[in-house]
Amino acid sequence: MNHCDTTSLLSYDEALTQLTDAITALASPVDKALLETLGAVLAESIESAIDVPTCAMSSMDGYAINTADLATSGVTTLPLSQRIAAGSAADALVTGTAARIFTGAPVPEGADAVIMQEQVDAVDHQIRFDARPASGSNIRPPGNDIRRGTTILNKGCRLRPQDIGLAASVGLQTLPVFSAIKVGMFFTGDELVEPGQALVAGKIYDSNRYTLHGLLESMGCEIIDLGLVGDTLAATRDAMLRASTQADLVVTSGGVSVGEEDHVRIAIEQLGELRLWRLGIKPGKPLAYGQINDTAFIGLPGNPVSVFATFCLFVCPVIRIMQGCGWRKPVALPVKADFDWSRPDSRREFLRARLVTTKDNQTLVQIHPNQDSGVLTSTVWADGFVEIPENQTVQAGEMVNYLPFAQFF
Repeated sequence: MNHCDTTSLLSYDEALTQLTDAITALASPVDKALLETLGAVLAESIESAIDVPTCAMSSMDGYAINTADLATSGVTTLPLSQRIAAGSAADALVTGTAARIFTGAPVPEGADAVIMQEQVDAVDHQIRFDARPASGSNIRPPGNDIRRGTTILNKGCRLRPQDIGLAASVGLQTLPVFSAIKVGMFFTGDELVEPGQALVAGKIYDSNRYTLHGLLESMGCEIIDLGLVGDTLAATRDAMLRASTQADLVVTSGGVSVGEEDHVRIAIEQLGELRLWRLGIKPGKPLAYGQINDTAFIGLPGNPVSVFATFCLFVCPVIRIMQGCGWRKPVALPVKADFDWSRPDSRREFLRARLVTTKDNQTLVQIHPNQDSGVLTSTVWADGFVEIPENQTVQAGEMVNYLPFAQFF
């Protein structure tokens, strides 16, 4: 058992490095049908076995012609020799004729251009026009989208609807993906009650369970929800053991500080290995990382905003690494501040913020007026964090680092 020093604060960068260095990918690829892969992580890179399109295709409704048959000037008249609809086969184009063709239909051999129907007069099985399309006009060549042998999807990507559509476009029925990470979660605090129950004096509704459930679901995790756990050491130990036998990762909120009712920290020390981080960040100073048997554990603070912030900053990297996505630290965007921050703190601060556009088309960043860690409305109002380095103030008009929430997920 590793008892860490709790008398000093670990910096954000140090804590993040320790945490990400301790986590490895859980590589267990499975083949899934395309329609079941949304949000899953691709287990290997995918190459196309075909050209897309496989043959030259018309990008317009019109007429396939050979530009060598055009009159040198004036009106050209060509008889129609065939009609080619999308999905049908085409005969070779007879010299000196045109073929009626529709969008997505194969261009017949011998044709090198498609003239749009709007540029043509069609009468009695022949067409008349004075346009002079260049060779290749309105034709999509073979491989216009994808060339055979090219990589279309990279290992570690989280599959989006457009990725799944791309796989379908090259004829794939299944994709190799990593199986979902199983995350066990439970919550401590005798003051908590479930939504829908009556509130009595001293009680509050448990929002953390629902925030964490949504965050985990959005990252494609399989959730093992043990719900509320009584504020006793025995109940906490029992919940930890049950979660650790079912999950790849256990995440909790509350009980990781040093108070008499903070049983999570003590339970981890008794059951496994603990690294208790008192972090030099705000919000979210108390955070624990450890291990129960072979299962990783992260204990988040109990305040609602601290749960959201520390999940973004620390749990997201852990899950991405476990899923095989790989992880890179989010790239801060330099944006001009539309606020003053005159209260320097010895901890690095992550202020709830959002971007705004001024009448003169400037992009500025605002912060929520109440940065208290219990103000959950600030996370709904915001679309990112402003990162304030240790012991730093900000004046309106200065450049600050902005981290969109979307970068973490």
